[in-house]
Amino acid sequence: MSQQTSKIEELRELDKKHYLHPTSPIGAQQEHGPAFIFTKGEGIYLTDMSGQKVIDGMSSLWNVNIGHGRNEISEVASKQMSTLAFSSSFATFSNEPAIRLSAKLAEIAPGDLTATFFTSGGSESNDTAYKLARHYWILKGEPKRKKIISRTHSYHGVAMGATSATGIQAFRDFTNSLAPDFHYADHMSPESLRQVIESEGPETVAAFISEPVQGAGGLHIATKEYFKAVREICDEYGILFITDEVITGFGRTGTYFGMDHYDVAPDMMCFAKGVTSGYAQLGGVMISSRMHEDFTKLSTGTLLHGYTYSGHPVACAVALRNLEIIERENLIANSSQMGEELLNGFINLQASFESIGDVRALGLMGAIEFMKDKEKEERFPQPLAPMVVTEAAKRGLILRSVVFNGQDTLVFSPPLIITKEQINDMMSILHEAIKAVETAIKQ
Repeated sequence: MSQQTSKIEELRELDKKHYLHPTSPIGAQQEHGPAFIFTKGEGIYLTDMSGQKVIDGMSSLWNVNIGHGRNEISEVASKQMSTLAFSSSFATFSNEPAIRLSAKLAEIAPGDLTATFFTSGGSESNDTAYKLARHYWILKGEPKRKKIISRTHSYHGVAMGATSATGIQAFRDFTNSLAPDFHYADHMSPESLRQVIESEGPETVAAFISEPVQGAGGLHIATKEYFKAVREICDEYGILFITDEVITGFGRTGTYFGMDHYDVAPDMMCFAKGVTSGYAQLGGVMISSRMHEDFTKLSTGTLLHGYTYSGHPVACAVALRNLEIIERENLIANSSQMGEELLNGFINLQASFESIGDVRALGLMGAIEFMKDKEKEERFPQPLAPMVVTEAAKRGLILRSVVFNGQDTLVFSPPLIITKEQINDMMSILHEAIKAVETAIKQ
């Protein structure tokens, strides 16, 4: 046994004994160890300890927008660490990267979103949004407004509030005690939102939250009219409208933010992931100028909400350079253009395989659905998507499947730097993977 093989085996055993993985099957980990032990990232590729190189078709967790291995990001982080690695933002203490980033976000965000509360990631951002919305109504003299409405198929994170807002039942079933005052409207029906508001009582509803494009729930793209109707309903009942741009922000959908496709401005916006492309942990919540003014006028004491790493100077410095790269290299335009290439690739695959039903994409967020009978909308007894994920990984492509609520869907989210040739490589691997699965199920 070589020294490298011995090291890999040692790490696999240590992983099984000591590493409780997030969102992973514990049984599979204990039987097989980690699927990959990655050691290097470069561009759209990841390389594991055995030397296997794979296309990161998911930007890892929808977040490595500028691709892997950007030395200028590590240089910025190192420089910031060498001068001010950390300082607290409590008690009005501040630092230049956090100030500069909050100003930059106000410049690029939809509508009149103007002030940012920083967090360490998406779940914290969503939990913060619910707390700020409820506190806002307390300040406004309407403390009964505490209910949060989200959509079925939605995903908003795994902190307690974020889990409670998530519309995917399996995530809520993970725990036996959810946070109260969370409710769900049908994910494609503005009228369903109205019905939930009327049923609960408008005077008790604080906010409605939605992803511009549902990600982990199966990549559902709303119609052009959906969010305009939602905005009108929220305005009619005086309810805050929160957008969860944790996945869709910073170029992922071919615009700076997903909500830019719908010409609708939210009252609050949650973000994370692409703000640093995963090079540092950072998220946040933006609020409108109206909300900021109300907080300023009505708050008489301390804002009793804060995380140790809110406004972390290194993370904020990384985010600023990340946004500079996105703009300098025109990655948002590339996301839009390559998104069209991705969709065309899906359409070509659809013509080649009877098992492919609907295909869709918005920028570099895409999905392929599998269907046994398209006319009857009949699913396969055993979902094909997880099998295709396995076969694709063998051939050098990392993907993700969604099987919640009877779905059978492959989802895609490659780095925004991807080229047409690399998309063609993805499609070639996909073709072979789907062919292998179709052959297996026919035997």
